[in-house]
Amino acid sequence: MYDRVKGFRDFYPEEMQARRWAMDTIEDVATRYGFREIGTPALEPTQMYTDKSGEEIVEELYSFEDKGGRSVALTPELTPTVARMFVQKQQALSKPVKWVSTRPFWRYEQVQQGRFREFYQTNVDIFGSSDPAADAEVLAVAVDMLTDLGLTDEDFQIRVSHRDILAGLLDSFDAEVDTREAIRAVDKRAKVDREAYLDALVEAGLSYGQADSFDEMLQSGEDELDSLADITGSEAVAEATQNLRAVLDATEDFGVRDHLTLSLTTARGLDYYTGVVFECFDSTGEVSRSVFGGGRYDDLIEGFGGQPTPAVGFAPGHATLQLLCQRAGVWPEEGLSTDYYVLQVGETRATAARITRDLREKGHVVETDVADRSFGAQMGYADEINAETVVIVGEQDLANDEVTLKEMDEGEQISVPVDAFPGEYDRPTFQDFADE
Repeated sequence: MYDRVKGFRDFYPEEMQARRWAMDTIEDVATRYGFREIGTPALEPTQMYTDKSGEEIVEELYSFEDKGGRSVALTPELTPTVARMFVQKQQALSKPVKWVSTRPFWRYEQVQQGRFREFYQTNVDIFGSSDPAADAEVLAVAVDMLTDLGLTDEDFQIRVSHRDILAGLLDSFDAEVDTREAIRAVDKRAKVDREAYLDALVEAGLSYGQADSFDEMLQSGEDELDSLADITGSEAVAEATQNLRAVLDATEDFGVRDHLTLSLTTARGLDYYTGVVFECFDSTGEVSRSVFGGGRYDDLIEGFGGQPTPAVGFAPGHATLQLLCQRAGVWPEEGLSTDYYVLQVGETRATAARITRDLREKGHVVETDVADRSFGAQMGYADEINAETVVIVGEQDLANDEVTLKEMDEGEQISVPVDAFPGEYDRPTFQDFADE
């Protein structure tokens, strides 16, 4: 008996049916917006991640030397990969490029609620547009994914910010501030106590008084947003504020503005973010961590050797999405569903196979006996797989040129002419023939 590796999961058919529903739902939304599916490799050169994040990132990777002596890593995220892919065909691609991908990733980190060492997410990215409408479309896709899953604005909150506002505010202080470390401190603000948060800002270069003032500025609401540029005299803050307002105005046209909340304490910890950033949270706080996040990363393509290219995207993680849907009561019951079970009694396989083929051609989920089981065993199996209708094809039935339809929920059954089943009905039921 072998145990599975810590941080990795098994998904049995009942669980996969619910997961497939969620994946299909969010992918359908992306498809409606014109995002095109890509496929990406599980292995990339380790250097791709160390160049981007430093040598310390190796501790979080599943990295190893392959048989050719190359240092490779299981992909911990998709953004570097899609950046590499974009650079390779940058001149040939029609802009803007809109890509979507659903796949597993791997990170060697502490296992906790909604976080595993193998995890699945759907990446949605737009390359080649700096227009606020691109940011707004990405936010609209995120909202539509959530609402199509059955969630409402009472279930989730998407907090929107702008990295350049934070950077501009920090630059306005008379201090030698490590902007990257200060923004990382803001990103962890809700996860640590206030003393630790202020200490982190001080370590980044602010005084305690400046850290307090900076944090007070981050509490600004929409009505106070424009005043930040006046208070700091920062042109960068003014430009970033104008951009953020343009994005929020565009989301009004996309019909999702009511789902968004301004929150300057939303920072996103990854260094490559450059403009508007956002994170989705459970409104009740029961799911204790961010459900997903995203934003603009205009410098990444150039960093991978390409021409300067604006980009924006996000990546909903399936584990945290499931936690949110379960908390909100919209996650489907984890169980099998089967439209028809074609039950065979005696030497009736040829007719049963014809009925099975006809039902499958109509797009239904159909099972039939492949284990030479008894009538009772087949009925028990049909019940276990939640078959809605059992089509009984028995020797006595066929002698009368009939088959029997049995509705499993109500227990009602009716004999119907074998040549008339399934007939012209898209989804033939007991009631269809009872009404004839």
